[in-house]
Amino acid sequence: MDFDLNDDQLLLSRSVERFLGENYSFEKRRRYLAEGPGWSREIWAQFAQLGVLGLPFDEADGGFGGDPASLMLVMEAFGRELVMEPFLTSVVLAGTALRSAGSKDQRSDLLPAVAQGNTILAWAHAEPGARHETQAVSACAKRKNGQWTICGIKILVLQGDSADVFVVSARVDGGDNDPDGIGLFLVDATARGVTRRAVKLSDDTRTAEIRFSDAAAEPLGTAAEGADIIERVTEAGIIATAAEAVGVMEKAHALTLSYLKSRQQFGKPIGSNQVLQHRAAEMLVALEQSRSMAMLATIASSQEDRAERRRELARVKAIIGRNGRFVGQQAVQLHGAMGMTEEYPVGHYFRRLTVLDQMFGDSSHHLASLGRRWLEPAAQHVEGSPPARDGL
Repeated sequence: MDFDLNDDQLLLSRSVERFLGENYSFEKRRRYLAEGPGWSREIWAQFAQLGVLGLPFDEADGGFGGDPASLMLVMEAFGRELVMEPFLTSVVLAGTALRSAGSKDQRSDLLPAVAQGNTILAWAHAEPGARHETQAVSACAKRKNGQWTICGIKILVLQGDSADVFVVSARVDGGDNDPDGIGLFLVDATARGVTRRAVKLSDDTRTAEIRFSDAAAEPLGTAAEGADIIERVTEAGIIATAAEAVGVMEKAHALTLSYLKSRQQFGKPIGSNQVLQHRAAEMLVALEQSRSMAMLATIASSQEDRAERRRELARVKAIIGRNGRFVGQQAVQLHGAMGMTEEYPVGHYFRRLTVLDQMFGDSSHHLASLGRRWLEPAAQHVEGSPPARDGL
């Protein structure tokens, strides 16, 4: 299989890296975090000019028709610089839902505005107590006099405090954990019955708790058929955050190597200590393994077999989560006390890796999922079916 980048991908990668190198230093990032929404609207507008915000959308919808590998390159670059702008929630998550389920009118109304940086979408799906179960939806949508309304609470809505439009999951039928009966809806953030409370995560990412009280909603696609779209959105999130985690690990490793070479103790660099060299080498092994898994995630996005795609992405999430935790811990420990300070970036990279692990199911969740799927054929064999186990 050819993993070389084509000319368009090389141009995209170099353009994004050059832009971030000139506009997204660690000190500038700290200033962006202090701005009203916790990110820079000026940088967001420049992302639009670069064509990054329209990358995954079809040309007919105002985008550039980029492939999954191009998105992987962008997310890696964002990870290296700890980019805080709402690309993941607006373009990847809510954007995937809209381009997958939206009508032609809905796509033409919103996707060009998203690509131009004029409208910010937010994916509002997680609920209190749901943990990582994507079908645990208790927010309800009801239709009365030809108008849909939503009631319920959504939590951890990325950049939900500054979004213009929410893509909301809500139940139109069935019980709280029923895979059937879930619909997706568009809700204007300024609509009556919508209240939001900003919540900051440990890595300074802004999220929000959103309460809907008979808020007017517009169905996205066919009501009660949202479960498949939620799965697609979750898969897109896993693929994107896997690539971002690689970028974060790459920079954390580079910062650690630089420190080991420059920090002097007893008249020589501490990196001359063989034990520390071994730990840096183990970090590199974890990084390169994670890079391979991010590539696997990108390839799996085109896998038609849903069960196999789920298994591949669960493996990706489990391994990258474990490796990210290892790389982050080693980076902080090898820096000593300085690694814990707010003024030095390495601790911020560790925090981002911790948050990324929790998104869309942490490594423990996906290991348990793999274990259950591995045991299913064994149970079938006990009942008389032939064994057909696949490895973890």
